[in-house]
Amino acid sequence: MKVRIPVLATCAAAALVVGCAAASRYRVLTFFFDGVPPPPVTSAAPGGEADGSGAVRFASNGMYEHGPYAAKLCDTCHDALAMNRLVAGNGQLCGRCHELDLSKRYVHGPLATGGCTVCHDPHNSRYRYLLVSDSDGFCLSCHERGALPADSDHAGEAVRCTDCHDAHMSDQKYLLKAGRG
Repeated sequence: MKVRIPVLATCAAAALVVGCAAASRYRVLTFFFDGVPPPPVTSAAPGGEADGSGAVRFASNGMYEHGPYAAKLCDTCHDALAMNRLVAGNGQLCGRCHELDLSKRYVHGPLATGGCTVCHDPHNSRYRYLLVSDSDGFCLSCHERGALPADSDHAGEAVRCTDCHDAHMSDQKYLLKAGRG
């Protein structure tokens, strides 16, 4: 019994030093013990907002939450020992969990440069897909309506850009979805 007390004390001290994030506790505990259950996975938002990985969760406060943020797994993206700096540069950070095949012919500028946060909030949002604003007219935050072709496809306010255009990448010019253009 005397032998286990130093081990348990060491484990408790290590857990306190590392922090209270579930992922940190899991790493420390699995170092000392076998069979430690993994941290809980967040649930998907209603209507299938998540990609199946638990990436987005719909919270009771009406906000969509990024899975690691909702699970308080801050150290997934932030280094607590380095004043919460990101563990990777913006260009690589999102790609650590989100698999995006950038082999398409045309890639949206912010995605190509690692600027995911131009369109998406990395923590939470009241908008679907963690967008930084409402998806109706969202693209017009950067793209001028006057620069769009004057045709029936772009007439009216009810048309959403993503009905015809892929927000991330496409093999067709102007990020048109397959079968368009």
